[in-house]
Amino acid sequence: MLVKKKKFSKKEIKQDQLVTTYYKFMAFYEQYKRNMFIVLGAAALIIVVVVLFKYSRKSSSTVASFQLSQVMKIYEAGAYQEAIDGRPAAKIVGLKKIVDEYGSTDFGEAAKIYLGNSYYFLKKFDLALQQYENFSGSASHLKAAAYAGQASCYEAKNDAEKAAELYLKASKVSSANVLTPQYLMNAGINYLAVGKTEDAKDIFETVKRDYSKSAYSREIERYLSQVE
Repeated sequence: MLVKKKKFSKKEIKQDQLVTTYYKFMAFYEQYKRNMFIVLGAAALIIVVVVLFKYSRKSSSTVASFQLSQVMKIYEAGAYQEAIDGRPAAKIVGLKKIVDEYGSTDFGEAAKIYLGNSYYFLKKFDLALQQYENFSGSASHLKAAAYAGQASCYEAKNDAEKAAELYLKASKVSSANVLTPQYLMNAGINYLAVGKTEDAKDIFETVKRDYSKSAYSREIERYLSQVE
């Protein structure tokens, strides 16, 4: 199963004027970078370039966050192909373009998960898998979602053992993740499907012991009875 959608807070989503500032700044840089080189010299320009690079990365993340906040309304409505392509007439950039242009930023990395989910829901499993595998962000819940997304794709492609391994990997990213017991259950069920009953039993017992208050604990006895 895929990760639940995460809504970004107002604090995380920057205002439109910050996006405008980014484009104005980059236009200024392109216009004056040659004169800057002549006046400051190569050594001084290196310092300037480093500062501009850091500013550019921050500004790129601002642009990506704004664009992602716009397209998420379409994604949450279940219009997945439109979320991928965007709405050019309404100036809403699609997930694919956000990933292509800002994939190295934090919000660009998040867009990879939503793009992967969109492809998955459209049953385009190979394209979905590619996005999940390309994720390289640092946020633990998204990292776990990327592994779980890969697992879901292999599950859909009838490779239960590979799916189990990836669900288990997702569960190990963070024990505090509310989806961890779900990842564990999916891992156990897939191991059970390929006859790896001992692995499945260990996982089900872990859920029973460590996640007794989760919704999945109510299903544990049924699955344990199948492996004992």
